[in-house]
Amino acid sequence: MGYRIIRKEVWASFAVWAMVAVLSGCGGSSDSSAAAVPSAPIAEVTPESIALRWLGRYSSNVFAESAAEITAYDALTQRAFVVNAKAGSVDVLDMADPANPSLFGTLSADDISANLTVNSVAVKNGLVALAVEAQLKTDLGFVAVYRADTLALLDYATVGAQPDMVTFTPDGRYILLANEGEPSADYSIDPEGSISVVDILDPENVVVSSAGFTAYNPDIDALRQAGVRIYGPGASVAQDLEPEYIAVSADSSTAWVVLQENNALAKLDIATATVSAILPLGYKDHGVAGNGLDPNDEDGMTVVSTYAGLRGLYLPDSIAAYQANGATYLVTANEGDARAWGEDDSAYWGTEDAEPCDGDGSKGFVEEFRIKHLVHASGFDRRCGDDLPAQLRELAAGALLNPAVFGYCGAVPGDPGDCRDDEVFGRLNITWTEGYQVDVNGDPVMYTSAGVQDVAGDRLMYDSLYAYGGRSFSIWDEDGSLIWDSADAIEQFLASDVCMLGATRTLPCADYVNSNHDEGDSADNRSDNKGPEPEGLALGTIGTKTFAFVGLERMGGIMVYDITDPVAPIFQDYLNTREDWNTEDAGAVLASVGDLGPEGLHFISAADAPGGEALLLVGNEVSGTTAVYEVEQLVLMAP
Repeated sequence: MGYRIIRKEVWASFAVWAMVAVLSGCGGSSDSSAAAVPSAPIAEVTPESIALRWLGRYSSNVFAESAAEITAYDALTQRAFVVNAKAGSVDVLDMADPANPSLFGTLSADDISANLTVNSVAVKNGLVALAVEAQLKTDLGFVAVYRADTLALLDYATVGAQPDMVTFTPDGRYILLANEGEPSADYSIDPEGSISVVDILDPENVVVSSAGFTAYNPDIDALRQAGVRIYGPGASVAQDLEPEYIAVSADSSTAWVVLQENNALAKLDIATATVSAILPLGYKDHGVAGNGLDPNDEDGMTVVSTYAGLRGLYLPDSIAAYQANGATYLVTANEGDARAWGEDDSAYWGTEDAEPCDGDGSKGFVEEFRIKHLVHASGFDRRCGDDLPAQLRELAAGALLNPAVFGYCGAVPGDPGDCRDDEVFGRLNITWTEGYQVDVNGDPVMYTSAGVQDVAGDRLMYDSLYAYGGRSFSIWDEDGSLIWDSADAIEQFLASDVCMLGATRTLPCADYVNSNHDEGDSADNRSDNKGPEPEGLALGTIGTKTFAFVGLERMGGIMVYDITDPVAPIFQDYLNTREDWNTEDAGAVLASVGDLGPEGLHFISAADAPGGEALLLVGNEVSGTTAVYEVEQLVLMAP
């Protein structure tokens, strides 16, 4: 016995060996019954482990304008479908030679109306489904169905506002859409989020049902108490919940929909188009060993540490479902996302040096704020006209840290002390909307500037500080209970001497950890935000094993894990095909910079892939490239 990388020629030899083994089991007979054996399909080999190898790419030659995002694939035509947000359409790529994908054509929604934007694409059974956003994003959007071979439009229908993700159920009976329903920039219009269930029994006459959240409007207080983030100004539950991404059970009966900004999942009964539950995801405790992070972007290095009182909201983007031990498990990429609307309206921020600050909360809503700016003995008004959220200033004149929690970094009554320092966690961006003390009615408990509780006070008191994203990926059960989390393993790995960058793996990751995706020489840039920022996600089954492919939006590259056992995933590989990490203007060297900003990932099984090799397709929004990776398999060979 021995181990080796298995490719096409090895698959062929393995098939011969397997056939001989079958015939030997039948006594080596050469009669007609034995001769029929080779026609039976041979089970796919289960690898010991897998790794990625860069194979090729298609480039749109458009930098930093989202010219390659969500990806899908049709096995019959051997075509990839890639959302080109810059063009508002889908690039259709010929994948017959996966090392050299080429543009075959373009799929747009012009047959529906002009100036529409395609947000997502999915393919199944020769059909292509598009999620199409209206010219005004707060208006109702569309689902459109096309043939994969001729690209002919079969039918389209109206769905909810801002359909952001589309997928098919495994049985091919339904198309599901997550209609995000984001507000207008000034929050004057806030559509309700919804989930569309599209019956395509007859794809030329689709039938749409809508699953909404209005039934949960009376439960707003209970949902908040349970941990569901409902905090948009003046929003009902239905308006505030923003569906982002969808996973479907193997039997096509249930879907789980990420409510990203709300840090929750919606559980959907597909047959009745009904939301059966809203499942809060909770938070990661960054004070616990193994759950550390690097919060400082200005020290030029990555130091992953723990901090009591600091928590991470998972706020996942992508989600996928798989079966293990007879149960359904959910995998999420915990990107983190802050609401930020009206940022470009100076009236929202107020007039510099105005006291009290005169920011206008009717012009937008921004929840992100740096810790050192949130907690300060002098209060908020020093930030007026700069980055002080108007709603925060309406709530209080300043904020403090609870010394009982944050005394370890110098917090005392009335003064956060050294906790604000860059060397601690002062530069970390968090949400100001939660973590401060509230009474039984949910109203803030007020303190004086000296840190004394007083109803006449004007200071908030924070017991906890909540950062964005878990810098991880997680596995949950079907009721939203956490089964496993990668903790701080991703950030620790990227900062280690083991990690290497580039298609040939020759550059040390540690020199560029937590870099941004649209500029060179930006090591440590994202430490104060969301670190490597896991966002895209795809699952692939090879033999009896299930593998997770997780795209790191900012640092770039793909993490690979064997998740066959949901309580004990095993790291497999990391490949980052960005080649230029130092040129200040990455767009100027686009032809040679490689792949920047992985967004949409799609696994192609060996049975469906051109050439018979399992592949991973990745749309990179910053470099505008669609990368093709071969999934190399280390297998145990027979003598």
